[in-house]
Amino acid sequence: MEVKRRILGIDFFSGSLSDAVVEASQGGLCVAPSGPGLADDLVNCSFYSRALTQADLVLPDSGLMCLWSKFLSGKPIKRISGLAFLRAYIVDKNVSLADAFWIMPDHEQSKANRQWIHQKIGVLIQPEACCVAPTYPKTGPIEDADLLAEIEKRRPRTIFIQIGGGVQERLGFYLRENLSFSSTILCTGAALAFLSGKQARIPDWADRFYMGWFLRCLSNPTVFVPRYLRAFRLISVLAKNGNSLPRVIEPLSQN
Repeated sequence: MEVKRRILGIDFFSGSLSDAVVEASQGGLCVAPSGPGLADDLVNCSFYSRALTQADLVLPDSGLMCLWSKFLSGKPIKRISGLAFLRAYIVDKNVSLADAFWIMPDHEQSKANRQWIHQKIGVLIQPEACCVAPTYPKTGPIEDADLLAEIEKRRPRTIFIQIGGGVQERLGFYLRENLSFSSTILCTGAALAFLSGKQARIPDWADRFYMGWFLRCLSNPTVFVPRYLRAFRLISVLAKNGNSLPRVIEPLSQN
């Protein structure tokens, strides 16, 4: 039975990791919003808010949110990180990586990620089954007719979106709403780059104890220290809104 827990107006999945994999494999949009995304994008971008509230599966990736839920709300939720989920999903016997399409942030990561999958999973991802994402707007709607046409032509069973948080959710929502067929659309951000080594490697113990953010800060402090400092705003967002969706500053009708 599907179990969900509403926080900030979002119905987060509250089951096991294996159940999340099964749920995602049924099709639809799967997102794993980070702490910075919930602290910033959720209250500043109505299209991000819409993507999360209307996603088919929302994973509780934010360690800070899960700690708040455990110690301050009295209604704990078990964390499922995007990294742990992706690890479990790509080795699931019911998932065919050969019947997938991959959206990568750049050519270097695309090559490294495909090499890692070939070496560790034994599946050779052809270059034509990947695309490098253009620079999408930081806020507002995302539309990409060329990408949509390419995916329509290939009709993959799974679409892996490996670009930055705040953008990937809006892109995934656009694809789900406009594709003529059903596909599983996974927005797991940099999870594959953690595995391939193109971003800071996060061991199982670090992910389990909510320390991934710390290793990312050590690997690239200029980029990640400011980002995760801003994520602490999530505490005030949670305290103010609880289970309710925060008021979004950007008008929903803004283009």
